[in-house]
Amino acid sequence: MVAELEFEKPLIELRKKISELKEFMKTTDVDLSSEIEKLEARLAKLENDIYANLTPWDRVQIARHPNRPTTLDYIERLFTHFLECHGDRCFGDDEAIVGGIAKYDGLPVTVIGHQRGKDTKENIRRNFGMPHPEGYRKALRLMKQAEKFHRPIICFIDTKGAYPGKAAEERGQSEAIARNLFEMAGLTVPIVCIVIGEGGSGGALALGVGNHIHMLENSTYSVISPEGAAAILWKDASLARRAAETMKITADDLKELGIIDEIIPEVRGGAHRDVDQQAAEIDKVLKRSLTQLLKLDGEALVRQRYEKFKQIGQFTFLHDNLRVK
Repeated sequence: MVAELEFEKPLIELRKKISELKEFMKTTDVDLSSEIEKLEARLAKLENDIYANLTPWDRVQIARHPNRPTTLDYIERLFTHFLECHGDRCFGDDEAIVGGIAKYDGLPVTVIGHQRGKDTKENIRRNFGMPHPEGYRKALRLMKQAEKFHRPIICFIDTKGAYPGKAAEERGQSEAIARNLFEMAGLTVPIVCIVIGEGGSGGALALGVGNHIHMLENSTYSVISPEGAAAILWKDASLARRAAETMKITADDLKELGIIDEIIPEVRGGAHRDVDQQAAEIDKVLKRSLTQLLKLDGEALVRQRYEKFKQIGQFTFLHDNLRVK
């Protein structure tokens, strides 16, 4: 059963009413078809109004939906012959990041992504999708391997952020993230990054230095969570909704700012409503990206990646007013 979100409550009530009327008709001779048709028309209009006018906070809720498809859900639908690799060859294996070798339309690729759980037990095993440094080192090991064998790299981003615990810091969390940023910038193979859920802080960016960066329509990508921003700005995490409105964390905002390349349309109500259809939408964009990037040699790929990130946040001064490009 799909969990409903706060802003979907009016839809739940209407669907419940329609269902009750249909059940009542089965047990009586009363014809309520006209009333049901009116309610269904009202439901369709309400769905259009709600899903066409989602607020940033609504999108945050969708991005965090417990049934939202994960990296492994998309790997199962988009790739064949997936062979998962484990361990960073330094400390251990981190199940908050999955990665391995696969084939995409017959092309050998390396796939890496954050992985959270679908229930409490799996979330504990996956550390709620918050990687330790060994997770990022595992990812980098697979990226360097991909470069050695000339395989494109596809990264799925979905994390609240890197795990901030004491043990993670002792094992070099900051260094592991920084190392990934440095090394990814210079890899001579195509890198396509797709934000499929939450893209939180450096924990997301450590898999996000790509030639092309795409986002699902209801995903978020930011330096901090709305709750964290609210706690810093107003000393009150309960003002997260207000923070989300001002942080520019949605796909539309980031496309306008030039941080991402393409917005991937989502199934109405969120990717969790139809995983197969959502995978098909990702497939279209991924195909286009790889078609473009595979035409470039290693030097051109590095240069394109450098120019892309160089343009982000670039500004000029004009008549004493700051103009952001």
